[in-house]
Amino acid sequence: MAKKPTQRLIGPFTQLLTLNGLPLKGPLRDSRLEVIHQGGLLVERGRVLEAGPYSALAENAADAERVDINGPAVAVPGWVDAHTHSCFAGSRARDYALRNSGSSYQEIAAAGGGIWDTVGKTRKASQAQLTELLLARCQRFVADGITTLEVKSGYGLSITEELKMLRAIREAGKYTLLDLVPTCLAAHMAPRDFGGSPEAYLEQVARELLPQIRKEELSLRVDAFVEKGAFTPEQTSAYFSEALRQGFELTVHADQFSTGGSAVAIGCGARSADHLEASGPAEIEALAQSQVVAMALPGASLGLGCGYTPARALLDAGGCLAIASDYNPGSAPMGDLIAQASILGAAEKLSNAEVLAGITFRAAAALGLSDRGRLLAGARADFNVYPTDHYNEITYHQGRLKPASVWKNGQCILDTNAETHA
Repeated sequence: MAKKPTQRLIGPFTQLLTLNGLPLKGPLRDSRLEVIHQGGLLVERGRVLEAGPYSALAENAADAERVDINGPAVAVPGWVDAHTHSCFAGSRARDYALRNSGSSYQEIAAAGGGIWDTVGKTRKASQAQLTELLLARCQRFVADGITTLEVKSGYGLSITEELKMLRAIREAGKYTLLDLVPTCLAAHMAPRDFGGSPEAYLEQVARELLPQIRKEELSLRVDAFVEKGAFTPEQTSAYFSEALRQGFELTVHADQFSTGGSAVAIGCGARSADHLEASGPAEIEALAQSQVVAMALPGASLGLGCGYTPARALLDAGGCLAIASDYNPGSAPMGDLIAQASILGAAEKLSNAEVLAGITFRAAAALGLSDRGRLLAGARADFNVYPTDHYNEITYHQGRLKPASVWKNGQCILDTNAETHA
């Protein structure tokens, strides 16, 4: 019996964008993009062995299994959505209608809507129901080209309910071919049914929840919402100090409506500071001088009808800009990363190189992942194939152009021609 080849040669692609040679920080011109015409990918055991001209790869890897790509095709690294709240139950369509009628985010929350509304609905759902809901959303993310998805808790807001959410995320991870990256957001807001102060709540989370998360290996990441109506910088810094002591990495909901959160992120050495719509010149400069990834969430700007993260200024100051969908039932219900990133690019005058970097290797850096986001030797063979002859078409269509196929670890997990999903 003939031995089955261990290598796969995939191509040829009209254009293959590797994102090779681009820096982690600062502005990017499209002229810096490495574009391999009639390119191919040689893959083995889920990793890229080589990216280069298809004809040369075919000659040097004659024994590799061939996977032919027919017609116009642009291959790009798989998208990394590094900030979502995809595990939840219920809808907040009423909140959306109230906002569009003139009510503020804070007014809706005070009237029983907002985060606490989703908390109630998520608490009523079973762990199995949350897993099923998340898996259905993962199918949609795959269709949009997402190959790595961060998912937060934060709609439980008690020890028991936060554990239920994180266990549901872990269970979903067993049945989707996406990589799910769980994050504990027990510090989303102080729960209204907690009898003590916000400080006492965070102390309980640090004392009871975080050790259990480590014991069950449910997450390595902790997040907090630093904002009026949520937690102060001082409260968050004390909580983060204990989370760091227990071995967690940090990320921060920062500077969404008021400033202060980005300073916490910098001071605590967080991986990323996310939102930043309220960041001014001082915050922009401080972020740019730090190692913190600045995470723009244009879905929240679209959902709330507010200004965008100052992405252009952050890049020009030398910062690292990532872009994520913030998919959630309240402020960012769209959840279409490439649509939102394209719209942010138009609003903030970002080059295609800056947009693509922001949803690939720069987003991966915000998750502490260095093995994806570029199509280089040794990287995960996660990529999307778009049915077009030029990469400019991807952002030009602002989300209407979807991948023809999506590949995870060198395996096709979605083929629109075959109508197969994983």
